[in-house]
Amino acid sequence: MSDDQDKDSKTEDPTEKKMRDAVEKGNTPSSREVPIFASALAVYLYVVFFLPSGIARIGETLRDLFEQPDQWKISSATDVVSLFVHLGWEASALLLPAVALIMLFGVGSNVLQNVPSFVLERIRPQASRVSLAKGWERLFSVTGVVEFGKSLFKIVIVSTIMVFSLKSEYFGTIDALFSDPQVIFVKFATILKKMMVVILLATFVLAVVDFFWTRYHWHTQLRMTKQEIKDEHKQSQGDPIIKARQRSIARDRARRRMINNVPRATLVITNPTHYAVALRYVREENEAPVVIAKGQDLVALKIRELARENDIPIFEDPPLARSMFAQVSVDSVIPSIFYKAVAELVHRVYSAKAQKRRVR
Repeated sequence: MSDDQDKDSKTEDPTEKKMRDAVEKGNTPSSREVPIFASALAVYLYVVFFLPSGIARIGETLRDLFEQPDQWKISSATDVVSLFVHLGWEASALLLPAVALIMLFGVGSNVLQNVPSFVLERIRPQASRVSLAKGWERLFSVTGVVEFGKSLFKIVIVSTIMVFSLKSEYFGTIDALFSDPQVIFVKFATILKKMMVVILLATFVLAVVDFFWTRYHWHTQLRMTKQEIKDEHKQSQGDPIIKARQRSIARDRARRRMINNVPRATLVITNPTHYAVALRYVREENEAPVVIAKGQDLVALKIRELARENDIPIFEDPPLARSMFAQVSVDSVIPSIFYKAVAELVHRVYSAKAQKRRVR
């Protein structure tokens, strides 16, 4: 019951990390029918391109053996061994291309599905592999039912092919048994070729269906719950609470550095109560004024207090203060659109300082 509930709660698609971890552990979507189709294709290619010449060669050997037995001396054990070695080489020459093609296509079909990798997890002993309960569960699971359906499909198709192919060739096969050995092999190759065409088509359909089914089932097995996705996000990105705390600390430090810069300001522009922007302009430092501090509400109040304590001129210009607060970041030179308005204020500051010096 708990397993069913767990499956029902897994409603989210697996993440890239979940799929990558599964592949690293050897859990990859691999269709068993694709190698079978590849092997059937290899056999068909062998029957078409290699079997005729091989049959002709071994047919000549058998014809010489049966028609001219006197040329084969079998007077001792050595002669018998030599005869069997010769026949063995002929049979090897006939079957070796088939074995090579089947191995090549079989290995290639698995490599094309998944890149080969050495995974110790696949060979690690696990109790679930020898557990009767787990085996019974796998047998009657969705995967077990699908595998049974594929096996039944193959048995029915192969049996049907065998019946119809051999039925139409029955009398021809009987006649060939009493003919030249080459005729027997040629007849056999014709029947085999006809059977392989149908088997190839059937295995191709089954391989395509199983290929997509295997990937769909693998993707379904890796589905995650919403809590699993949250936990994975925390592990990869860090705990949101901790990250929020770190951002808050960073903002506090930046705010303190900004407040410490206020005594260096040339002037402060206010809203007058909600916004405050502190500017510094020294011809030797920058070509235009620089915003060294800005704030809203309590921070703006703190900027005004520090400005008054350090005798920094404060100008009330609500539109200018709001615009600069929204458009200019700290430690940035003001845009050209503010040059005229700020230049007038800077001129007033320098004029006031010059007047004070003359009074003194």
